[in-house]
Amino acid sequence: MRIYLVRHGESEANVAGIINDDPYRPVALTLRGCHQAESAAAALREVAFTHAYSSQFLRARQTADIILATLGPALPLRLDPRLNERRSGLDGQPVEAFNGLVRPDPVRIRPAAGESFLEEMARVGWFFDDAVQRHPEAVVLAVSHENPILAVAALAGRPVEEAARGGLGNCEWIVVDWPAPATVG
Repeated sequence: MRIYLVRHGESEANVAGIINDDPYRPVALTLRGCHQAESAAAALREVAFTHAYSSQFLRARQTADIILATLGPALPLRLDPRLNERRSGLDGQPVEAFNGLVRPDPVRIRPAAGESFLEEMARVGWFFDDAVQRHPEAVVLAVSHENPILAVAALAGRPVEEAARGGLGNCEWIVVDWPAPATVG
């Protein structure tokens, strides 16, 4: 299974520098975020996607809808909470509140009401293990968030510490063949 993991376009929370890890609090794309999604759609137009997934967050769904609208025959978009943003328990607070908390050990530190990067890796890995069993030969569009995509990069072989400290711009993506190759640790 080949997976294109696309980060959502710029959101209102990105611009405000605040955390949104509650999928029930709607945070939309900005106009710039819509344009980013349109650019991603143009770049991905030759990919023959067979399945499409998104996190439950509005900004991810909007990004997926824009990409899917340009790809020809409509694919149904399936929402899956395992693609959701990393849970921090700090919804509505400045992003720096989370970054400052996990900076000493971004892999293992778990906010009181959140999850560690390792726990996030397990969550998104479970999604992809499940998806590959259902559609082993699929080409999947998965629209998610920076942290879950970095967790998949770690599962696919990027050093965990490097992935946890990494970054991914709005509407950037990585491509992973799943199951990911086994690594010796």
